[in-house]
Order: sequence, then structure tokens, then C-alpha cells
Amino acid sequence: MAAQVMDSSFEQEVLKCDLPVLVDFWAPWCGPCRAMGPVIDELANEYAGRVKVVKMNVDENPASPSKYGIRAIPTLILFKGGEVVEQSTGAVSKSTIKEMIDKKIG
Repeated sequence: MAAQVMDSSFEQEVLKCDLPVLVDFWAPWCGPCRAMGPVIDELANEYAGRVKVVKMNVDENPASPSKYGIRAIPTLILFKGGEVVEQSTGAVSKSTIKEMIDKKIG
């Protein structure tokens, strides 16, 4: 299951993580976000030990989404070594997310 990350822990949990990190920027009122929730949790299990998968509630944590220019949700951002290496906005399929991850982590 994907862990929750907050603005206060974003630097430590995401930017300073040794693993690539997939961040799901979402909100409880967003239908497409809720629809993607189970897929995000499945990916967290499938990539355990290779990619850290976390979720960030944009309503409760406005600083990080603002810093990364999040204008629409759901938005997925893949970080590697503290840098954005891939980004996707809108509800996408599990296979699309896996392709996004696999092409960046090898």
C-alpha cells in the first residue's frame, strides 16, 4: 500500500530517498484520483524494494504541489535522485504507469 507523505516530510521521504519515488498527487473529492487509488497501491506492492510509491493529499499539503506546478489531479511524478524524471497528469492505466516507471529505472 502506498504511504502518505506530507509537505513537512517531502524532502526526507521523496527528495532524499535512495530509491526512485513515484508521488501520486490526489484529493479525496477527486473521482479519477479515487479510481486510481487501488492501482497506485498495487504498484507500491509490485515495485516494493525498487521504487517507493507515496500519495500526497493536495488539500492538506499545498506547498509541494505548488512547487512542482501541479494544476490538475491526479498527477503522478517520478523522482530519481531528488529530480523530476517523468510526469503524468490525469487518470491513466496501470500499464501506462508501469511503462513510465520501467523506462526510467531500467
